[in-house]
Amino acid sequence: MRLVVAFALVAALTAATTGALTFREARTGVLQQSQDTVIKLLRTQVDRLAPELDVPPGEFALQRFAIEVAGAEPARTWRVLVAYGGLSVTSAPDDPFEELTPALRAAVDRSTATVFQRVDSGDHTSLVVGMSVTFTAGTAASGPASGIQVFLTVPQTTEQAYVDALVTAVERATVPALGLAVLLALLAARGVLRPVRALRHATRSIAEGRLDTRLAVDGSDELADLSHTFNETAAALEESVAELRGMEARARRFAADVSHELRTPLAAMSAVTDVLDEDAAHLDPDTATAVRLISEETVKLARLVDDLMEISRFDAGAVVLHLDEIDLAESLRRTLAARAWTDLVDVHLPPPDVLRGRVDPRRLDVVVANLVGNALRHGARPVRLRLHEGGEGLAIIEVLDSGPGIPDSVLPHVFERFYKSDAARTRTEGSGLGLAITAENVRMHGGTVRAANRPEGGAVFTVEFPLRRDGSTTQRSGR
Repeated sequence: MRLVVAFALVAALTAATTGALTFREARTGVLQQSQDTVIKLLRTQVDRLAPELDVPPGEFALQRFAIEVAGAEPARTWRVLVAYGGLSVTSAPDDPFEELTPALRAAVDRSTATVFQRVDSGDHTSLVVGMSVTFTAGTAASGPASGIQVFLTVPQTTEQAYVDALVTAVERATVPALGLAVLLALLAARGVLRPVRALRHATRSIAEGRLDTRLAVDGSDELADLSHTFNETAAALEESVAELRGMEARARRFAADVSHELRTPLAAMSAVTDVLDEDAAHLDPDTATAVRLISEETVKLARLVDDLMEISRFDAGAVVLHLDEIDLAESLRRTLAARAWTDLVDVHLPPPDVLRGRVDPRRLDVVVANLVGNALRHGARPVRLRLHEGGEGLAIIEVLDSGPGIPDSVLPHVFERFYKSDAARTRTEGSGLGLAITAENVRMHGGTVRAANRPEGGAVFTVEFPLRRDGSTTQRSGR
């Protein structure tokens, strides 16, 4: 639009300037030609008739002279006034000759040259010519003035018609000029904006993940160079992303394979450590300490393998939600009771059957267990668990502790994989995957989880997820 407007303004300015200059030159030429013709014809007629005048002339002679001068113009549009001393006559009876101005009369009195003036009479413009009759050797020529003055007025209606026609022609030419300018602007804009629009669509397509998008390269101008550069960039990006995806897939497969291969020996080790734990009381102190250490580390390793397997399933899109409508408060109570945390956590839950929702009970258990366990390990008592209904049909679960809180530099990373909280707190037992698994489970339910610090001290984890879901009772994860 800016290009079209700019072209139109330039065209309008050019047409107006050209039209004005053309009009001025043409008007000047028309008037100059008309003026020269009138003056030449007047001089010729005066030169022809003046020798027949007696000096001093009488009124009748002046009257006949004025009529004969006026008759020189075939269209009979001339009006003539002849003056001698105080005597003046006109070619038409009782003609007031209002076009004759004092300035023109004074100019004729001062000079023997022919003078002229254009006078606006209101509805038309008239050319008024004045000259003195001089004699030299019996003919009217440049010489001593005879005292006879001739004034001529002729309406310039024909010239005005020419000028009006010229103005009309200029006005009519301006519209096609503007139309041509707009057409040229549209063609120019199309040539410039079409590849730009194509580049915009291609960029949007790349942003949406279609990395095989390419532009057609036409010509050798700057836009063609830009399209060629875009294609090279898109090809390099596609290659890099494909390589990264391949590396990510190999890493996920490696973690899944390793976790799967570790499960069998870990199961055997767990069975052995269970037997050793039962006999630890009968062993010597050093051996008992070693047995307990091996047992604890085996439990941690088994938990790590389970977490890796769970993360691998999320990455592979193999996690399936088994949704069921349950009493959320009762589900949270079971989670605490199953882990013997009932006496360690202050609960603020609604009455039974007040807050129900369609969730996967097992994954809700994992979410609450990870958050409460994290608060018990890394925070300080009292630890509180709250459940209430938020706006827009959301269930809100909050886990609060009274510990030192989470440093601001750590908050953005708490849900990242393998980001262990010991970077911010002194005591840690986790693998760094618990909160990442929590975030994945909440996301699967269409909810959100966030961490923050309380103004009075301590950390708070807030989970929000919808109470109702549309669809079947199972939902598969996807990446």
